[in-house]
Amino acid sequence: MDKLALDITVPLRALRVDLALEVARETLALVGPSGAGKTTALRAVAGLVRPCRGRIALGDSVWLDTERGIDRPPEARSVGYLFQDYALFPHLSVRRNVGFGGTERVDELLARFGISQLARARPTDISGGERQRVALARALARDPAVLLLDEPLSALDAHTRNAVRAELQELLREVRLPTILVTHDFEDAAALAERIGVVLDGRLLQIGTATELVLRPADPFVASLTGSVLLAGQARPVPDGLTEVVLDDGTLVYSAERGEGRVGVVLHPWEITLAREESSDSARNHVRAPIAAVVPDGDRVRVRVGPLTAEVTAAAARDLALAPGEVVVASFKATGARLVPLAG
Repeated sequence: MDKLALDITVPLRALRVDLALEVARETLALVGPSGAGKTTALRAVAGLVRPCRGRIALGDSVWLDTERGIDRPPEARSVGYLFQDYALFPHLSVRRNVGFGGTERVDELLARFGISQLARARPTDISGGERQRVALARALARDPAVLLLDEPLSALDAHTRNAVRAELQELLREVRLPTILVTHDFEDAAALAERIGVVLDGRLLQIGTATELVLRPADPFVASLTGSVLLAGQARPVPDGLTEVVLDDGTLVYSAERGEGRVGVVLHPWEITLAREESSDSARNHVRAPIAAVVPDGDRVRVRVGPLTAEVTAAAARDLALAPGEVVVASFKATGARLVPLAG
């Protein structure tokens, strides 16, 4: 199957989007805050936005080349587009909404998405999860070569979201189209995409698998997006091969990575252990402080201790009797303290 390639520049009112990507038979998620330029990239591929410079091609089929004056209209691009609000026609039935994308596969797609019984219903009469299935069926009715998904789960409540995410995961594995998925939620991206590109202010900060981004963030924003703890400080090498970092609040920590000057110390919450007293294990870093907050999150508990946020099991939190105001020791290894450079 052909690979989708784009290299575009799109000036917007508040920023300039400069993105270069290649997407094979996979799902690539673009993750970042609202207004970062993610949806603009989708709209450019679909032909709904014209870049001031760039090239978009699916294999040998060129959809846009500003230097050569090529700009295929949206209807001439083999794209299935799932809009953020689904953009279903409220006056049309489910069957006619799906048929708007293409009439040949309507019955097949209604059955595939389990919505045959809703064929005569209007979008206003069905649930959010059902509306998403209708919108996906319509996108696939075009028999597209590229699939574009704009915040496919954002309109759903938490209960529906989990179920629909599992369905969407299965669908993407099945169709194996070059797919670009836009989301602001790293957890959704990690569940649905083989690769993730982090976008901020119109720029691609880093691209890789979810594991790569979590273990080796190249930028402070990437670290925070993946759920890591980011602590700013001043670093200097010390004789034992470690790097000493004086955090902005005066806390002293050590990293096994080399660094100097202004840095961010990246820690994963699950790599921080909590105890009532300082342990004698191999952890080099120990922070003794009162607990500022204890926040349950499913079967895990996030605990704020000084500048750190640790993540422990609910059972461990009960065993340690963790509560705000209680003094504990948060410990982590020098090998678990990763360093990223900071401006200034």
